[in-house]
Formats: sequence, C-alpha cells, structure tokens
Amino acid sequence: MRKRKPKQRVINPDPKFGDPVVTQFVNNLMWRGKKGLAYQLFYDALDIIQEKTGENPHETWQKALNNVYPQVEVRSKRIGGATFQIPIEIRPKRRTSVGMKWLIKYARLRSGKGMAEKLAAEIIAASKGEGAAVKKKEDTHRMAEANKAFAHFRV
Repeated sequence: MRKRKPKQRVINPDPKFGDPVVTQFVNNLMWRGKKGLAYQLFYDALDIIQEKTGENPHETWQKALNNVYPQVEVRSKRIGGATFQIPIEIRPKRRTSVGMKWLIKYARLRSGKGMAEKLAAEIIAASKGEGAAVKKKEDTHRMAEANKAFAHFRV
C-alpha cells in the first residue's frame, strides 16, 4: 500500500481571464512544451468564437466543457475468468481532465484550416450539445447504463 497521496500541484491562473481551468486546458493542448503557442491557439480560437457567435467566448468555452464532462465511466474488471465492464462514477478532477482531453482530441480530428479554427468549431458545437466530444460522452454514459447490472462488482 502507498505511504501517502502525492500533494496536489497548484495551477496558476491564465493571464487573460485569471482562470486556472484555462491554464489546465492550455497545458493539455500544448505539444512539445510550446506553451506560448498553445496559449496563442486557445486565445485565437476564443476570438473566432466571439466573431461567429457574438457571445462571451469564455462562457461559451465553459458551457462546452460542462457539456463534455462525463459523470460515469466503465472500467474493466476480471472476475472468475470473465471480464466485466463495471460502471463507476468519476472523481471531479478526473472528470475535468477527461472532458478537456476529449474536447481537444476531437478538435484535432476535425477537418478544417488551422488548429484554432478546428478548436473553435468543436467548442461551438459542444456548447450547443452536439459535436464529436459530446457524442463520446453520451456513448460512455450509454455503456455505463447498459452495464448497470454489474455495478455491484465495484472496483
């Protein structure tokens, strides 16, 4: 058994909105340690959202994230030679990071010119409750619902 839990790292707020969640998102967006470029992409995406929707881009982004956050996930557990998919509620920290990673992943998979445009398009879609990231969340919830019978095997 472990001696103790590792202490939580403090994430500094971002320069524009003063929001640590933005910094966490940018850290997930970053490739090869290029944080300046990641911030630039994120802020450009927010500018595109501002142009297209005319709404507050920060609020649109938060709404999109809330629509992507999963409540439950399935974990595999081997019991007596059979592997069961067991639905488990997700801790808030993991919920946040999984939601962000899905949003970024499906933004990267989109077709379009430039990451900022693709990210903006995915955020707008997610804020309306559509798009690939929201579909992934719904599929995950459907899987958990289908395997509710195995919930008593909780890990």
